[in-house]
Amino acid sequence: MIYLGCDRAGYDMKLALIEYLKENGFEYADLGCNGETVDYPDIAEAVCRKVLESLDNRGVLVCGTGIGISMAANKINGIRAALCYDWYAAKYTRLHNDANVICFGGRTMGTGSVTESLDVFLHTDFEGGRHAMRVDKIMALEGKNNVQ
Repeated sequence: MIYLGCDRAGYDMKLALIEYLKENGFEYADLGCNGETVDYPDIAEAVCRKVLESLDNRGVLVCGTGIGISMAANKINGIRAALCYDWYAAKYTRLHNDANVICFGGRTMGTGSVTESLDVFLHTDFEGGRHAMRVDKIMALEGKNNVQ
């Protein structure tokens, strides 16, 4: 299942991504917003909590730049969210980082680039191998108190 969410600045891009998902037969759930003003950390949390329910789930988040919503998503233990500005980044965040959430900028990216990146993200599997150890190290950081 693919879970989508956005703030008002990402709403039009989210609609384009939903159209892509429909056209390509993906199962998805839209967790908001519907054009109203919302706080993107709330949307990020809602999507990420659903993503964590199954290893097969993926998340797609959109805000104005993709920066804030990706920062919020990465605060949720178990989430590896990546802001991807092109297909190459989308490919390698799956291959090497096993990202489970992809983030986009609704005001900073074009629909063609975003749908291409989403397509690559959804069709690329984690490579594992030496990358698995690195992902494990990333995930271990969640258990450490890094605040001074």
